[in-house]
Amino acid sequence: MENNFFNYITKQLQREEVDLWMTRNNIFSEKMELYYDFCRSLYIKLSTTFLGDDDLTETKIEMTNDDNLKHFNWCWKQLINDFKKENIIFEIEGEHYEYFQNFFDEIFYKQKDKKIRESIDMFFMDVFDFEKAFTQSDLDLILTIYKNLDKNMRINIY
Repeated sequence: MENNFFNYITKQLQREEVDLWMTRNNIFSEKMELYYDFCRSLYIKLSTTFLGDDDLTETKIEMTNDDNLKHFNWCWKQLINDFKKENIIFEIEGEHYEYFQNFFDEIFYKQKDKKIRESIDMFFMDVFDFEKAFTQSDLDLILTIYKNLDKNMRINIY
């Protein structure tokens, strides 16, 4: 069992396997670019407006979980509105909201190591990099993000 898990997270798949997997799961490069922009834009909005970094605050006031949730919700709604201006409509609520709220709660808000928080941008860049070798674990992560956003997005064409 341990060997299977190790292979799941480390064994690089052949490019043909990855292409077949992408086709079988209806994953398109254009949407991957859009979803990368969504993830990266959310991270940038969160990181540039977050006031809770202990190193920078003179008053040393701690942000509560409620404060963090309010900040996330404000950034989330701003992001949804930014995409709406481009006629790309994401639902405000849904599995995608839950996924990203949980992700950023653990990896951004609760993370004490500033270097880890700052690596989120590189994490998303790596997740959506079509040029790299993929593991099955990478593909499952892509599928989760892709399907969550895909179910909750539509493009308005006038």
